[in-house]
Formats: sequence, C-alpha cells, structure tokens
Amino acid sequence: MPVSPAYRPDPKFMALGPEFADPVRPADFPEQLLRFRNDRAAATVGLDTLTDAEWLTAFARFEALPENQPHPLAMRYHGHQFQTYNPDLGDGRGFLFAQLREAGTGRLLDLATKGSGQTPWSRTADGRLTLKGGVREVLAAAMLEALGVPTSRAFSLVETGEALERNDEPSPTRSAVLTRLSHSHIRFGTFQRHAFEERPDNITRLVDHVVENYYPDLADVDAAAKPQALLSAVTKASARLTARWMAAGFVHGVLNTDNMNITGESFDYGPYRFLPRNDPNFTAAYFDHSGLYAFGRQPETMFWNLRQLATCLTLVSETDPLIEALNGFSPAYRDALMEAMLRRLGLKSTTAEADIPLVNAAFKALSTGGDRLRWEPFFFDWFGGLASEGRAMRGPRADLYAAEEFMVFRGLLPDRDADRPERLASAYFEAPEPVELLYDEIEMLWAAIAATDDWAPFNARLAAIEAARLALG
Repeated sequence: MPVSPAYRPDPKFMALGPEFADPVRPADFPEQLLRFRNDRAAATVGLDTLTDAEWLTAFARFEALPENQPHPLAMRYHGHQFQTYNPDLGDGRGFLFAQLREAGTGRLLDLATKGSGQTPWSRTADGRLTLKGGVREVLAAAMLEALGVPTSRAFSLVETGEALERNDEPSPTRSAVLTRLSHSHIRFGTFQRHAFEERPDNITRLVDHVVENYYPDLADVDAAAKPQALLSAVTKASARLTARWMAAGFVHGVLNTDNMNITGESFDYGPYRFLPRNDPNFTAAYFDHSGLYAFGRQPETMFWNLRQLATCLTLVSETDPLIEALNGFSPAYRDALMEAMLRRLGLKSTTAEADIPLVNAAFKALSTGGDRLRWEPFFFDWFGGLASEGRAMRGPRADLYAAEEFMVFRGLLPDRDADRPERLASAYFEAPEPVELLYDEIEMLWAAIAATDDWAPFNARLAAIEAARLALG
C-alpha cells in the first residue's frame, strides 16, 4: 500500500490489553461504493496517496494498515444515557481501526468506524449505519470544522449495498460504513466502566495512558496529583468545546457520557441540529421530550458529565482536589465563550470588562430578530464589525439592524478592531447569504440522493462549506 512519508503508525491503545477492548472482524459488505473521501484529512496522516481501490481495501474491507493494529478493536465503555446509567454499552457498531501521528503536530489520531458490523457490544442491533446517517455526519463534521469547533473529521463514507430496517426513517433504507479521524475515542464512559467494576488499578492505567498520549505536558506531575491534573485539563478542554458549540449555534442532541471524549473534541453526530434562530429551549433529538439536551442546557450538561468523570477518579484520588478541578469549569467556560464569540464576529479581544458587554449584546441582538434573523446570517453580516457595517446595511436584514433593538450591539462596535480584516476580501463575503446547514436543507440534500442517486447537491454543499472554512480562516 503506497503510503506517503507523512504516514507514521503508532498503535498505542492496544497496549492497554483485553480489559479495554475486544478484537473483532469487520462485516463483509455486498457492495463497496466510495461516496466520500477526505483527501485533505488523509494528507495529514499520509494516506492521501491511496488509489480508490486501495482506499476501499482499507476503509471498506478494513485490511490492516502497514505496521498498525493487526485487527480492529471494539472499545469497552459504559455511560449515562440521558443521565441514566447503562452498563450495557461499548462499541456496538464500530471499532478502533488504526492510530497514527498527525503530520506537523505529532498528535496521536484515531481512525475509527461507524456501521462496520456487529461486535460483542451490539446486543440485538445489526451493527450497521444508514447511508443517510453517514451523509449527515459528513456534513456536520465539515460545518463544525468550518466554524472553528474542535471536531472529528469524516474521513471516508462507503455505501455497502444492504437494505436496513429502521423505526425512525422510511425502510428499507440504504447502508454505509463511515470512518472518522479523531484525536481520541477514549470516553468519559471508558473510565466509568472500570469504576463500575471497582478496578482502581485499571483507572490508574487509563490515567497514565491518557496523560502519556494526549496530555504529555502533565507527564512530570507527581503520581498522586495526576488524576486532579488530568481532570483539570479535561475540564478546560470540555469547557472550550461547549463554548464553541454555543457560538456555532450547534445542538449536539445526545450529550451522553459515552459521547464525551477526554480530548474535548466533538464526535458522533446523530440527531444534531444547527439553530435556525436563537432559542435556548431548542432541542435536536425528537426523543428528548424533557429538553434535557436543549441548546441552552449544554453547558450545565457538560458540567454534569464532568462530575461523573470526577466520581470515577475518586477511586484513585482524594475528593477535594477533584472538586477544585471541577470548579475550574465555570471560569474556563466564560473565557472560552468570550473568545469563541469574538472569533465568530471576526473581532479582536480587548479586555474582559469590555468583551463581556459586547458578547451579551450579540446574544441579545440575536434574540430580538424573531424568525427573520437566523443564527448564521447574523455572524456573516457583522463579521469584522464596522468593517462590514456597510455590507450589513445593504443586505436583506438591513431593516432589522436599523431597529432600536440593535443599537446597543452596533454602539459597541466602533471601539473594536477587526481581526485579520483581509479575510473580508474573500469572495465568500460577496454573496448575499452564508452557507448554512439547517434541518430542511439536509433533508433536501438527502432527498436528491434517495430519489435519483444525485450526489451533486451534497458535493456542492461540501464545496460551499469548504469555501466558508477558507474564508473564515
């Protein structure tokens, strides 16, 4: 297999042993139709040189990559699902396929799957993924990356030729296997499994593994203080992730502890939504009847999940240091939200005293526009602050921005400099509207695929999202 010089295999997870994962075989799919390959991501791990046939060998048949894991590993974990503990979890339709070092940064990255067949943790499920689910995840990962959210990247999507029966969409429906590239798939629920089994020895091994491979700056911390140091680092990373979700107007939908990883990176996109407008009660999952994971509740949910991780670490640490680490969430989230909102507005920070009123005014402005002011167009119109005022006041929402409700926000802009104002020269900002990824738009993209196998709208939307990523820098 002709990997490039950037290919650096480093299969670390398998060294943890059989109490952390199970070797599995991938499904034997009747068809292998390549629908998406992320060559930009592939170049970062030295796999962009593969031909399409070689790509399918790796990401449809899952034959081992050179000097990497000899077989896939279904990872073991537990988790809280809608805050109810479930010990019957684990990789039920996916596995860790390979681990590699990222070119330029040296970060350890995972190639892992979704829809690759049954495992010991599948229970009664078929271990498959619908093609629509794969399409939705490719779109979500691309959009989140463009908006600056730490996210896994959809690496490959292969249609697999099976007819699947599902209760929540018209069936039979088409099938696929997705591969994602992520910094880590070690979950809060990975720790929860070993706490549930009362194995402090395994929790210590996991702490050491995570520090060595994902937080090496903590390597010299005294062993007794290492759980606290790790929890503090994960708390800050999780606060940053949550702040970026909020600034992006993103509702994950299923913030269970098995969907939270220790590197503060978003992954596994099921019933997600992007906000059509500012609504803290907006939910993504049709089955979230209580609004537990509503947009405005995502910060408190993340903190709740971090508390569950801290509970696991009490098996290997005193409680008070862990509480101290958790107490860092609120200030970390506040600072990260200020930074994230200023990034979205394309403005430089000045001082916390000045940033807070501006960010509050932006949220207030978003809430006063009603149905006419969608989330993404607001940031598009005012990117760079006063540098975009003329464009905003010539655009389709000029009358909204002239209203009294926007005067406070606009009145704070003269004191702000645009951050990298050269970005406004991009052709992206010459369009009347930004690229968006609202629910109805995704449904239209899927309808073209489902009805006539027309992938042109899907590919066009990915190209538009990539243009936004480049323009936003």
